[in-house]
Amino acid sequence: MSFFKDNKPRSEGNGLPVSADLLKKVKLLELRTRVQVRDVFGGKYQSIFKGHGMDFSEVREYIPGDDIRTIDWNVSARMDEPYVKIYREERELTILLMVDVSGSENFGTQISKQDSRWEEKNKRLIKREIAAELTALFALCALAYNDKVGLLLFSDQIEHFVAPKKGRSHVLRLIRDVLAFKPQSRGTSISSALEYALHALRKRAVVFLISDFIDRGYESVFRVASRKHDIMALEMFDPRERRLPSVGLIPLRDRETGNGHWVNTSVWTRKAFEDEARKWSEQRQAFFKKNSIDHVELPIDQPYFPPLVRFFRNREKRR
Repeated sequence: MSFFKDNKPRSEGNGLPVSADLLKKVKLLELRTRVQVRDVFGGKYQSIFKGHGMDFSEVREYIPGDDIRTIDWNVSARMDEPYVKIYREERELTILLMVDVSGSENFGTQISKQDSRWEEKNKRLIKREIAAELTALFALCALAYNDKVGLLLFSDQIEHFVAPKKGRSHVLRLIRDVLAFKPQSRGTSISSALEYALHALRKRAVVFLISDFIDRGYESVFRVASRKHDIMALEMFDPRERRLPSVGLIPLRDRETGNGHWVNTSVWTRKAFEDEARKWSEQRQAFFKKNSIDHVELPIDQPYFPPLVRFFRNREKRR
């Protein structure tokens, strides 16, 4: 992937614009994320995401203590002594990054001054930017261990799909796509995205579903997909989506429907809003727990590293 001297939009076969500014963002994100892969996530990625099958390797003579179920009776009969089959784990993985690009992903409020991103952003970080960083993180992990990685961008329709492949240029293309893509729709349909993934992925895959999960009715297809694939639900949220500030009468607009209302942020309104947000959060958590689906919440006003590292560490212990 080369840098262009001018700043005019270009495309690389899939219609997405490419400019020098965009390529610079991709490169900076790759460099920053590569350090995280090397120092924090790389080893954990390898240890908790194993291959999903066993390949036959060879046969050898039986040694006392071997599992008798591995005896190759045909070879044993020919050699007139017991032989066992040796298998090796299929290490190569297929990774699919499913990224929500609906209207609500463009929401974000001021980030903590303790966050290292404060000096860079100075004002706010939106969920879409966190999604791009997570895409870079997992795509570079896949690159480091020679795994295939693909990308599915969705709103309430399938916006963009890139089949899993290997290679650095492919990984940079995925990062660029998340940064540059402009969705045609603003709604959210997690169920439609999962149904598409079920048809697009022929073999078992590791799926990172990156979304704010502001949606309903996806539970049934989620259960089906989680039986076929190893799915991790990475839920991004902004604290303002769960707690209103006390600022009197304010205008609020739904980024997905475009509907707007004036809201009086009285004590009663704030409590009702928080109760409803807590109820939906608890229902999501209960669903994931009941169906043994890995789920981690990532508040965008704080660094996502600590909860993500805890999630990886807990999954490693379970394995």
